[in-house]
This record gives sequence, structure tokens and C-alpha cells, in this order.
Amino acid sequence: MESSSDGALGTRLQGTLLCIDADAASVAAVRAIVAPHAGVHLLEARRGREGLRLAQARRPGLVLLDLELPDEDALEVVRQIGALEPGCVGRLVLLTRHAFSARVVEAMSLGAREYWHKPVHEARLVTEMRRALQSAPALPAPC
Repeated sequence: MESSSDGALGTRLQGTLLCIDADAASVAAVRAIVAPHAGVHLLEARRGREGLRLAQARRPGLVLLDLELPDEDALEVVRQIGALEPGCVGRLVLLTRHAFSARVVEAMSLGAREYWHKPVHEARLVTEMRRALQSAPALPAPC
């Protein structure tokens, strides 16, 4: 039976989403969107190094990465996530408050799938979770 949080496609969202963002309001917005989806485990990192550690340990099916981190250049985080063994991390989406830029192009050339303007919109995140978490590994294992 489909619950209201499962959406029109009838599949229960299940998997791990990692949000790497120092902005508390952005993280809170993602948390609120994810909350109704009991099968989605949200990991939060406020710094790039912490996000990389979580990515390696927990194998998220979807990573939301802010382009403006306080401790590390987000492009370096994209590079390091891309250097993990294949299948370790699922889709990588960039978050930004700025217009399309050379940094976005570079990040996408390094493996980011797309970029979104902040704040994150519920419909877009749920659609992306559906896309990414349906093909994510069932049991997280360290990379």
C-alpha cells in the first residue's frame, strides 16, 4: 500500500542522502523535506572533510554539496568524491546561491550531475531522491 510520502510512483524511498552544507537554514530545509520519508537516512556535514569521511563510510546514494564550504574548496571535495572507488557514492548535486559559473562547469566536469539554486525545492529534491536512491546500494559498506 502506498503512503502519502511515497508519492505517485508507488515506490518507497530508501537509502542515504548526505548533505554537505555549512548553512544551517539550508540543512534545516533539506531535513524538513526528507523527514516524511522514513526510509531515507539523512547525514549532515557542515565541513568538506567531514562530508568526505561520511561519504566513504556510509556510501550515500545522493550527495548535496554546497559550493561554498568554510574549510575546503568544494571543487576539491568533488575531486575527492570522484576519486573514491566506483559505486561508493551515487549522484552528486551542487547547491549554490550564485548564477551559473566556471566553478559549476568545472565541478560538473569532475562528476557533479547537476546544480541547483538555493533554497532547495521540495519537489525537485524528492524527484532526485527517487532517481538516485532507487539505484543505490542496498547495504552501505565502507569504500
